[in-house]
Amino acid sequence: MSDVICIDDLRRMFAEAGAQIRDHHAMLSQLDCIGGDGDHGATMLRAMEMLESEMNGEDDRSLNARLKDAGWSVLGVDGGASSALLGTFIAGMGDVDMGRESDCKHLAASFSAGLRALEKQTKARPGDKTMMDALVPAVEAIDAAANSGEPIGRALERAADAARTGAESTKGMIARYGRAKFLGEKTRGSADAGATSSALLFQGFSLALSQHKEA
Repeated sequence: MSDVICIDDLRRMFAEAGAQIRDHHAMLSQLDCIGGDGDHGATMLRAMEMLESEMNGEDDRSLNARLKDAGWSVLGVDGGASSALLGTFIAGMGDVDMGRESDCKHLAASFSAGLRALEKQTKARPGDKTMMDALVPAVEAIDAAANSGEPIGRALERAADAARTGAESTKGMIARYGRAKFLGEKTRGSADAGATSSALLFQGFSLALSQHKEA
């Protein structure tokens, strides 16, 4: 069997990512209370509902068309910067033509396209204590895995590990963007909510395919 993902796999990926957010939404909001409005968990819950709804639509859209539509739906979620940035990332993933099946290289290219779209919308980069601290290493990891010929499941596992490590690293950083930047040293010692939720998304993506493979 060729190593590709289809719409059913994409649905599983976003369903498990949604489950991860639901399981940890209270913690995400608690992290956001330190330097934000304390609503990141609630915003991510609404965003994941939108993403899962688009993934579950019964039609013959290509994978990238679904991602594009899903991203635009998240852009409409009332949640400030976090929903806008996540929506931009997901919609950007749809810039790569994946048809109705995607191999690892096309999936990696899709994640890279999402990151490029996001980089046009924010000046934040790794080290600034934002979602970029998890997203950038995750995308780099899946790209490296794809270029090394690794299967999709392993590539997503590497991406999840990189995102988790990136999110953890934000504990030692001082926030440079958003409301938190005005708190200076007070933001050091806790993980960034956006980086943590991004890590949870990749953890969900990875778990979805590993569980399906084991079933």
